Amino acid sequence: KIGVVEVKGLITDASDTIRQLSKYRKDHGVRGIVLRIDSPGGAVAPSQEIYTEILRFKQSKKKVFASMGSVAASGGYYIASAADQIIANPGTLTGSIGVIMTFANVEQLLSKVGLRPETMKSGKFKDTGSPTRPMLPEERKLLQEVVDNVYGQFVDAVAEGRKMDVEKVKELADGRIYTGKQAFDLQLVDRLGGLEDTIRLLAQALGIEGEPKVVQEKPALGFLEWLLQN
Repeated sequence: KIGVVEVKGLITDASDTIRQLSKYRKDHGVRGIVLRIDSPGGAVAPSQEIYTEILRFKQSKKKVFASMGSVAASGGYYIASAADQIIANPGTLTGSIGVIMTFANVEQLLSKVGLRPETMKSGKFKDTGSPTRPMLPEERKLLQEVVDNVYGQFVDAVAEGRKMDVEKVKELADGRIYTGKQAFDLQLVDRLGGLEDTIRLLAQALGIEGEPKVVQEKPALGFLEWLLQN
């Protein structure tokens, strides 16, 4: 059997993906999985958790192929880079290797409506990023160090997963997006193709003769869908 695990939408919680990966890792009938990614990315920590679980899956002598849908960027590419092979459509939007942190300042707006916030804090950096006052130079420096540190983790993970030189990854990791075709030319993906191509290629890599049995969990129905079906 070949399992299919979908990662769709913003990556904010890794628990369901990790549960499925763990289930298929323990299922002796499943020889490998296709990780179907259609995500623009999301939070750092859950992306790292999924990345680590994919590595654990591979340690069980099973293969993981990533199939990119419409978009597999930022955290979506992060988790794909842990796979044995990455297959993307020529028009897939991928890459966006980088980290971003944004803040808004509403100080002038509050002044116009007559509001003046007061803050009590235990340390000078506790309200860093507050929207009610300008950001101080030392706070900007602190936050930039955080962004740079997380960016370094991202680059290292891609370099390890893709078996690329760190400096080569840095040349490509300036936050820009690539099409699947561009990513293929830059060796960020291994082949061009869709989901069915990925399943076929994984079956060949596993030495499965004939059509493999594909297993995939059905998404839980929302209340309205359940009501309509009944």
